[in-house]
Amino acid sequence: MNVVIIDYGVGNIKSIQFAFERLGTSAILSQDVQTILAADKIILPGVGEASSAMRKLKATQLDQLIPKLTQPVLGICLGMQLMCNYSEEGKTNGLKIFDTQVKRFSNAVKVPQMGWNTIANLKTKLFNTINANEYMYLVHSYYAESCSDAIAFTEYDLKYASALNKDNFYGVQFHPEKSGIAGEQLLKNFLQL
Repeated sequence: MNVVIIDYGVGNIKSIQFAFERLGTSAILSQDVQTILAADKIILPGVGEASSAMRKLKATQLDQLIPKLTQPVLGICLGMQLMCNYSEEGKTNGLKIFDTQVKRFSNAVKVPQMGWNTIANLKTKLFNTINANEYMYLVHSYYAESCSDAIAFTEYDLKYASALNKDNFYGVQFHPEKSGIAGEQLLKNFLQL
């Protein structure tokens, strides 16, 4: 299994690589177009701020490549948000894969949402053998609005899309690499897609 983590300078790469190693799979880090195109599975990680992350993707023209990929792609945290149409964070356009907007949580709740929260209304094989209302680990100030691409929801101030899917593209707001047994199962499921 050839897993490539897209390297664009924003991400908790090591923890993702270690998570795949625990599953017996090596995940390499690359921004090389041919390496990415040859991958069986692709991870778009992300930690940081949306507009600067998009600038980094554009600088390497990965913003043009990613939406055209045909193998399974998993966006994690900011990686998922960048796959949406638009983010209020830095008022930036995204990759326009998922037809939804990314908005900031209101000041009615503690921002960022940091810690464990449940995921519900699970759909697709990405969640095989994962229980509804399973806890996953989240750290974020912005959320994807509910939309037809949503395959899981979380409640924090409001109900938002904590996972998305369209064709071969998947995104999760939570960090599966930091979410214990359930997160490990999700990565295993992704490898089996």
